[in-house]
Amino acid sequence: MSDHAIITDILASNVQWASDVEQAEPEFFTQLANGQSPPILWIGCSDSRVPESVITGSRPGTLFVLRNIANQFHLDDNSALSALTYAIDFLGVEHVVVVGHTECGGCAASFAACPGYVSGVPTVTVPGLSSDDPINRWLDPVTALAASLHLSSAPKEEALPILVEENVKLQVDNVCMAPAIVNAWANKSAKGKDIFVHGWVFDLETGKLNDLSISRGAQNVC
Repeated sequence: MSDHAIITDILASNVQWASDVEQAEPEFFTQLANGQSPPILWIGCSDSRVPESVITGSRPGTLFVLRNIANQFHLDDNSALSALTYAIDFLGVEHVVVVGHTECGGCAASFAACPGYVSGVPTVTVPGLSSDDPINRWLDPVTALAASLHLSSAPKEEALPILVEENVKLQVDNVCMAPAIVNAWANKSAKGKDIFVHGWVFDLETGKLNDLSISRGAQNVC
């Protein structure tokens, strides 16, 4: 038993949840243990306020999930590339959804740092850390995006929502260039599925997801 109250509470809540589910659906966990075939890969932010299963009301087994700071998909990130490949070619996922959110801390830090951004020069997006710190290297593409949008003179309350949406669009572009997507659009996935990529933003103040209407599939590759 943990000496930390929050850990004790979480473990106790899990026991209660498992008991409630078992009573409501006696075969649920047996079926869950038999395997997964989620229809959606969710690429979202690590922010604790955006728990994908909760905000979508999804049951376990519905969403295959990749989360990181500022919901990014880097084409040189083996973790992201392997998650995408596994989702499409082994699990049979049909939809890949990149989900940003309002008041994103990563985007806010990139917006604050963009006035000092110089292309080709390592950027300190998070003050107090070296330019080579992992979080600064990770956020560099978002800071470069903020600089390219010429948002530095705009008030934060106007600029941040723009950056959040444009970042989702950039990550959708990146996902669409990944080999797993390119191959699936040329030949269908290894599971024979048509694959679609979408971009959404979760509004923290309303609890609702906003579809940016930038969905792509094999028939509308940009």
